[in-house]
Amino acid sequence: MKTLFYTVFAMLITFSVNAQTFTLKSNDLGGQFSNEFSLNGFGCSGANKSPQLYWENAPKDAKSFAITIHDPAAPTGSGWWHWVVFDIPATITEVKQGAGSTNKQLMPATAIQSNTDFGQPGYGGPCPPVGDAPHPYIITVYALTMAKLGLDKNASAAYVGFALSNNLISKASLIVYFKR
Repeated sequence: MKTLFYTVFAMLITFSVNAQTFTLKSNDLGGQFSNEFSLNGFGCSGANKSPQLYWENAPKDAKSFAITIHDPAAPTGSGWWHWVVFDIPATITEVKQGAGSTNKQLMPATAIQSNTDFGQPGYGGPCPPVGDAPHPYIITVYALTMAKLGLDKNASAAYVGFALSNNLISKASLIVYFKR
């Protein structure tokens, strides 16, 4: 019995040490957005590039991924959606810097960038009101049960969020701040 206990205990320690969690990372971002990623508009003069993102240890049963960037501190009552992209194939684990530009075609062909709160598809960088405290930008990658959500680029962020919630396996997030 004692041997069985020690064997099970050793297996649990090995599993917990080796267990990896779904994680979102970026080679471009630290704790703060730089001007390179901020909006070029609304009074901001950034380069409006979407950051490079990659994820590790995604659930094996994921059929696709989605990415969102949301500012819950935007003075709207519901925050501000800066990027909404879905139908990213399960074989993809990275999006390159600038992939949020709908003109550059750096996203996989099946990926759909839908409308943000700027009223158009693609990435729109941070640009909080002057004098506000730093805004948190929550960047999230979603592992999903379906290869395609059945939505198009005209889907609102709220509608995409509903579809993501109904097809979610797991998600991983980064929080990055910006102030001007």
